[in-house]
Amino acid sequence: MNIRLNSMMALACLALATLSAPAAADGEPGSRSARHPAAQRQAAPMTIAPQKPGGAGVKLEYRLDATPQPGQATPVVLQFDGVTEAEGATVRLSADKGLTLQGSSTLALPAGKRTTATVVVVSEAEGLAYLNVFINQGGGSSVVSVPIQTGTAAPTLKSSGEMKSTPGGDSLITMPVK
Repeated sequence: MNIRLNSMMALACLALATLSAPAAADGEPGSRSARHPAAQRQAAPMTIAPQKPGGAGVKLEYRLDATPQPGQATPVVLQFDGVTEAEGATVRLSADKGLTLQGSSTLALPAGKRTTATVVVVSEAEGLAYLNVFINQGGGSSVVSVPIQTGTAAPTLKSSGEMKSTPGGDSLITMPVK
């Protein structure tokens, strides 16, 4: 009986030590995020926009700093890099129908420096709209469309075609010519 009691005590102490180990792993008791609110709100990773050969040659990364909701401002962080022309590069912003751009719609990018700009867009309704980023450097130009998905309404494809099966079993949608 005495051996069983000692074994149970040892097991209980081991379990208690295991549960408290992560909290004291860095030597500081308690939750670190409770003292540092910024640690709770880690920024979302940046999305790298694809580049086409022969474009402006400016690298664009972007992220949304909030979940877009109808009628609410959504900050969009744009980061530009790779400006090599001595006179720099220019950026023009435009928003699709249903999306309003607040603030300036043009940016000047200095040569040799990474530039970060935050623009604010407001969605009028749920759905998918795009913030269009036109970049000009030297003789080249690029266009990147940043998707702004507002709410939970998924984009739908409007089909005016008819589903048919081929003799091989493949499915096709036939569409009328306009």
